[in-house]
Amino acid sequence: MSSQKVFVGVDVGTGSARAGVFNASGNLLATAKRNITMWHEAGDVVEQSSDQIWQAVCESVREAVASSGVSITSISGIGFDSTCSLVVVRKDGSPITVSPSSDPKRNIIVWMDHRSAGEAEEINAGNHDVLRYVGGRISPEMETPKLLWLKRNLPKSFEGADYFFDLPDYLTWRASGATDRSICTVTCKWTYLAHEKRWDENYFKNIGLAELANEGFARIGTSIVEPGTALGKGLTAEAASDLELPEGTAVGASLIDAHAGGVGTLGGKVGDQNLAIENRLAYIFGTSACSMASAKEPVFVNGVWGPYFSAMIPEQWLNEGGQSAAGAAIDHLVEMHPAAVEAKVYAGEAGLSLVAWLDRQVQSKSKNLSDAINLAGNIHVVPEFLGNRSPFAEPDARAIIAGLGLENDVESLLSQYVAGLSGIGYGLKQLLNKFATQGIDIKLIVASGGAAQSSLVCQILADATETSVSLSNTTEPVLLGSAMLAAVASGLYSGLGDAMREMSGGSRVFEPANREHQINHIRRFKVFEVLQSTGREIRNMY
Repeated sequence: MSSQKVFVGVDVGTGSARAGVFNASGNLLATAKRNITMWHEAGDVVEQSSDQIWQAVCESVREAVASSGVSITSISGIGFDSTCSLVVVRKDGSPITVSPSSDPKRNIIVWMDHRSAGEAEEINAGNHDVLRYVGGRISPEMETPKLLWLKRNLPKSFEGADYFFDLPDYLTWRASGATDRSICTVTCKWTYLAHEKRWDENYFKNIGLAELANEGFARIGTSIVEPGTALGKGLTAEAASDLELPEGTAVGASLIDAHAGGVGTLGGKVGDQNLAIENRLAYIFGTSACSMASAKEPVFVNGVWGPYFSAMIPEQWLNEGGQSAAGAAIDHLVEMHPAAVEAKVYAGEAGLSLVAWLDRQVQSKSKNLSDAINLAGNIHVVPEFLGNRSPFAEPDARAIIAGLGLENDVESLLSQYVAGLSGIGYGLKQLLNKFATQGIDIKLIVASGGAAQSSLVCQILADATETSVSLSNTTEPVLLGSAMLAAVASGLYSGLGDAMREMSGGSRVFEPANREHQINHIRRFKVFEVLQSTGREIRNMY
């Protein structure tokens, strides 16, 4: 194995594009980041521009490579991951608007856009067989409801599109010119039946998208490949010029961002534990939260997406839970507090974000990390600001905060912050309980994502779920997952399994709290479920 081989991983999240340069052992050499624009409109509309995202990707890659100090001739591959957003383009790459504003730049319906909630409900009422593989209910975050909305509301855009891409596949197409889709994207978000290697024609015809079936699925994917598969002839001349990398550099088939985080963390060594992949949960805690469990055989869990065959780990079945708002929920929760303005001043003076400053304050006021839960006091939070993705699949659920008084000082803001974090943990506990009833035995939560980089967050998750949590020593696990795709595409490793074993690092482990703190969490969890149930009853009154 040559130590001179270097790989670029690209991650496009909800608000930024990032690039990382890694060596063949998975060591990070440099990173760079560019923000990307998001347009919010009434009616849960959230849109982006594919051209602007590509520009941000290219600037990030150029800066990361320059900062790494490596020669571009040593770069053997590039891999991409991103959010699962819908991109609509012509064959020449020019954008087609998906926006009620008719702005041609806005050609991406972002994953969190819920404009197609009505179409999702309509599809769910049809009791289609493919829905068994999305936890029984399709989500407006998935692509077929979005496509149905587009056909009905912007028919010219639907008819004029040559390609409908998931954003990760758009990026590999833009890089290589290859229209191959990743088995990860089309299986998790488009209803492709990977275990049978086919689309379900009847599903598309029955829901009102017969055109896609009648044309042989040419616009959504006829060649479906494993993540890390080398695409086309590598970087095209145009893409190589944009990225300032050698033409022909290997391009690996993509992953959704959360799945890249799973690939980048699940292979790491955790102390002396030798747990199988099936006993590890990949928990990616960023703007949203994704919880991914693998199994050797398909396991059907109501309210949990999947089972998806080979969508993350080759030959494994994936069950995917999580919440649409996690880090974003905590941000919103603390921003709405009366003391947020004052706290932001202190945070700015310390050179920290508001959440990072609150995290530091909580730790300074606690005897130990587990003791921090006592600061929550009588405040309880069900942080479902953007619905419950799992295990209840209730997109209309909303957040509930109980126990508020007239306090408007920073101390009460700290209480609200800790209560919100524990609420995230209790939602994860519900998912683990649901998994356990179906025989999925999770013994270790493998955390990654920006919001999980705090020791306080990891300890609260461990305490709230009564499950050990490990945090990878790799500072950029999602980028590492994409770099693994590049390493596989280059031929350095025979598959993702080998890349995960060779490029993953170690991790820190956070064990659940002692009995005293556990009693507190058990009590708070009961309150959490009472509040959640009450919210459900209230919604049913309307």
